[in-house]
Amino acid sequence: MVTRESMEFDVIIVGAGPAGLSAAIRLAQLSQQKNKTLNICVLDKGEDVGSHILSGAVLEPRALNELIPDWLTKNAPIHTAVIQDKFILLTEKKSYRLPTPPQMHNKGNYIISLGKFCRWLREQAELLGVNIFPGFSAVNAIFKDGRVCGVITGDKGIDKQGQPTANFQPGMELYAKQTVLAEGCRGSLTKILSEHFHLQKNSDPQTYGLGIKELWEMPADLHNPGTVIHSVGWPLDHKTYGGSFAYQFEQNYLAIGFVVGLDYKNPYLNPYEEFQRFKTHPAISPLLENSQRIAYGARALNEGGLQSIPQLTFPGGLLIGCAAGFLNVPKIKGIHNAMKSGMVAAESIFATLDEIECKQFSENMKQSWVWKELHAARNIRPAMNWGLWPGLVYSALDTYIFRGNAPWTFHNHADYKQLDYADASEKISYPKHDNKITFDLLSSVFLTHSTYDENQPCHLKLTNPDIPIDVNLKYYAAPETRYCPAGVYEILRNEHNEPYLQINATNCIHCKACDIKDPMQNITWTPPEGGSGPQYGMM
Repeated sequence: MVTRESMEFDVIIVGAGPAGLSAAIRLAQLSQQKNKTLNICVLDKGEDVGSHILSGAVLEPRALNELIPDWLTKNAPIHTAVIQDKFILLTEKKSYRLPTPPQMHNKGNYIISLGKFCRWLREQAELLGVNIFPGFSAVNAIFKDGRVCGVITGDKGIDKQGQPTANFQPGMELYAKQTVLAEGCRGSLTKILSEHFHLQKNSDPQTYGLGIKELWEMPADLHNPGTVIHSVGWPLDHKTYGGSFAYQFEQNYLAIGFVVGLDYKNPYLNPYEEFQRFKTHPAISPLLENSQRIAYGARALNEGGLQSIPQLTFPGGLLIGCAAGFLNVPKIKGIHNAMKSGMVAAESIFATLDEIECKQFSENMKQSWVWKELHAARNIRPAMNWGLWPGLVYSALDTYIFRGNAPWTFHNHADYKQLDYADASEKISYPKHDNKITFDLLSSVFLTHSTYDENQPCHLKLTNPDIPIDVNLKYYAAPETRYCPAGVYEILRNEHNEPYLQINATNCIHCKACDIKDPMQNITWTPPEGGSGPQYGMM
């Protein structure tokens, strides 16, 4: 038995992203306005706030204007207003400019580094007295009388065999009246509590995309800050959902990325290689030919929209931000919705702090502009399951004719159920990397600056160790070796020429694709030792 120290708070927030920090700031604002002292704690598994944050990112400032109206005078790292929108269709050799859908108009929005923005939000929260602890992962909940009454943080200094080392530090028991899960997409504690309380029972399955991003420095004479480009089409086939973004911002930075829907069918598809291939297109490569790549990362994102939002509250806690799935896929934005959900949660909790379950939060969210926005967008992503052209036609009909008020709602499917068998699928041949515009996977992972103590236990758990060979390799050609954008999974052979799965856990960049896409749901992503993982900084 491990003896753990304990601390008590009024509210614990798990995750220092835009949702969690907005919730903390709004709670602290209310406590000052009402002259009521609240002890607020924010935990984050990254070494620093922003270490594990990755997004495009274009910020719609609506929620920020409500939360911190004088953000401009407080030196928020928001400097690049969008001045040009382009939406293009790519074929293998050509590009065609399409009308920019109304949801994607970015007038009044800003291109930002979400990591820098979250560090600024941290400063605002700390000025209000919020306790913020990076480097601590919440690995489990504390239950009492059927309700959550806090979290347990992860132990540090455990070796690969699960034994304490000389550096052992037991995790802490942190108690609170309400625990707010703001872990982002596919959070590990969110997953545990969703299953425990059956939060998804009345909702569609969540569906996801895998976003892969690079940060480049461009020559000053080519740089056009404020330019936003989105594309659909090549290199994906018309049955596979996905698209790209390219945002020019600040001093010569280009954020370029590619998103692949994780409901793709062909097990030979490799999202990382699709992104590398995309960069060679004649409409894209001129942005990169004389530029320098400086960072790389990947992260899963929620795409289910309104119909996949789970029950938002449970005894002792609630879900906000991308932990709940508030991303607006047609708008290609989620920061403003995440922030607003955190603010609504704070206001709901403040009014009902001593109640066992903050049921008011769900109703308050349904009355917010977030719900209205997601309701209007609800049918566009599932319509893309019909393919690119039918999906685009329906999206135009839904946007311009029905204006989001169609008298029906399409539904979502579970991504892991969508893979076809390998023997019924076409192999995909990807071009060799040139190390100027396209790069091998391990050189990309190097740019994530990931850090791990290699003697810690593997945080990627297999429910059944036989499934990777007996099922995944046999029937699906080991898709984990391709959907992982960090080279974590390899099929190797032993001295008897028998295949086995090797897990390179120290490559992991916490994207969660394996937890989502494994066809047998045999892989569970759990938090490694707090502070481990990528060090994104500017991403």
